[in-house]
This record gives sequence, C-alpha cells and structure tokens, in this order.
Amino acid sequence: MGTGHYLVFDVGGTDVKAGLADAGGQLHHVRRQPTAIAAPGQDPAAVLIEQLATLAGTLRQAAHEPPRAMGLAVCGLVDAPAGIGRYSANLGWVDAPLRQMAQDALGLPVGFGHDVATAARAELELGAGAQDPQLRRNSALLIIGTGIASTLVVEGQVVSSEGYAGELGHAQVPGGLPCKCGATGCLETIASAGAIARLYSQQAGAVPGAEQVFAARAAGDRIAGQVIEQAIEALSFTLAQLCATTAPSGIVIGGGLAQAGPPFFAELGQALERRLSFHRRPRLVPAALGADAGLQGAWLLARQTTTTGGTP
Repeated sequence: MGTGHYLVFDVGGTDVKAGLADAGGQLHHVRRQPTAIAAPGQDPAAVLIEQLATLAGTLRQAAHEPPRAMGLAVCGLVDAPAGIGRYSANLGWVDAPLRQMAQDALGLPVGFGHDVATAARAELELGAGAQDPQLRRNSALLIIGTGIASTLVVEGQVVSSEGYAGELGHAQVPGGLPCKCGATGCLETIASAGAIARLYSQQAGAVPGAEQVFAARAAGDRIAGQVIEQAIEALSFTLAQLCATTAPSGIVIGGGLAQAGPPFFAELGQALERRLSFHRRPRLVPAALGADAGLQGAWLLARQTTTTGGTP
C-alpha cells in the first residue's frame, strides 16, 4: 500500500466500520459489523476493544506490512484530549480509558476522538467544507442514525467542553419520549432514523428501518406520514434553537435519515423557516463523504499521531 498505512475505526451505536487508509487517505478493505454489546457483568469497553483487536488482526493480514498508527472514533460523550469515553447510552461504558486500552491491545499510537466530531473534521477538510470557508468557520454537523449526534463549529473551532457540548440528540423537545440516557423528551427519541422505524413499527407493523417508513409515506400511508411529520417538526424545533444561539451558516446532515434525499431536506428547511424571524438562515447541506466520513476522520486522527509525535 505504498509508504505506510493506518488502521481506522468508526464505532457507532449499531455498527463498527473498519478499514485501512493509505498515506493519501484512500480507504481499503472496508468492512462493517454489528457493534459488540456487553453481556451482564462484562466490561463494555473491554468487549469493544476485543472486537477492534480481532478486526485489526484481519486488516493487518490484508495489508502485508505493519500499520503506522490507528485512528479510533467512538460514539457517546468523549473527552478526546484525555482519551476517555465519558458515557455511552447505547454501549454502556462510563469513564472508560479507551485510547490507552486500544494502545495496549494493538501496540500502536492511537488518534482518538468523538465519532461525529471526527466525521465533522473530515467533512470540513475533505468533503462539504473543502471549498466552502463559511462552513469551516460557523456550522453544525448532525448524524441522524440510530440516535442523533452532532458537532458545533464556531469561529473555526469545534466546540467540545470536554465532550459535553453539541449533544443535540439529547436536547429536550415537545413530545419527546423516555430516552436511554435516563431523561425524558430527548430529540433522538422521536426524530432519529431509529426512532422513526420504531414508532412506525409500534403502530403499523415491523419495518427494518426509516427508509421503509419514507417509502410507506410516499405510497400514501397515513401513519408513516404522521411519524415523519413529528420527526421533522422536532428537528426544526431544535435547529431553530441552534440558529438563535450559534447562528451557523450551514448545517451538514448525514446518517441514515439524510438518505431520504432532497424531499427531506426541503421539508426540513420549510419547517425551520416557519420558526425563524430575524435569524440567519442556514443552508441545509447533505454530507459529502457519506458513510465513510468517520473512517476518513479517523485517518486524519491517526496521521496526526505520526506528524506531531503524540496523540491528538
């Protein structure tokens, strides 16, 4: 693979994506598998690291040369400078030293970060923001999948606050339901792709994902229409609060729900417009890197460990 390569991992609440990135960031041998869930009594962080080590072994065989470093992006609350996964509602860890655990297991320097912050960095440097200085300066990135994760960029800086900032999926909205985080009313309980599929399934019969709910609505299904309308109204409610506080010039949206395409973006834009008065109108921008944004961001993290001599 040329002048060296990197192991890259993107850990979400549902799936782990893994691959090799060459020196130019090109991805190879990308694979995806369900995220390992700890059984009662098991350490959730240790279960994850074991899964990553197994994947790394397979990828190393495919590469035929030692990797230079590893990039690891994980979901939940993340203190990236400290290398700690503070909390994951979906996977169960609390204050887990994930970077050190990964370094010990794989014997490599590890670049570590939040999955959506990492994807945002890739989108801003390599994707939607590559030729758009306004997005690189003031924007937000939402990944709407199993849950809703987000990252805020204000005056060119990612707002982190030790991992607690930008958790729009856990902002309170009218009509929100009990959440795995312990609160009631979180946005992601009614507006994530996972929630749309779940709420429709409860009322009309099981479907595998939000894509089928959008298809049902297009075919005239009344329940599907109600579920999607509720999601769009909740999203527009939260984005209106964002417009009033950080005034992004653009909001980049990725994840499963973004695959609904232009009609979804048009409806969300119209719902948001109804809630705004003097506020800046942000552009709603589809994520350019798609499902690989997290892996490409993990490559940026891994590369940084070899160019700075330390973990980012």
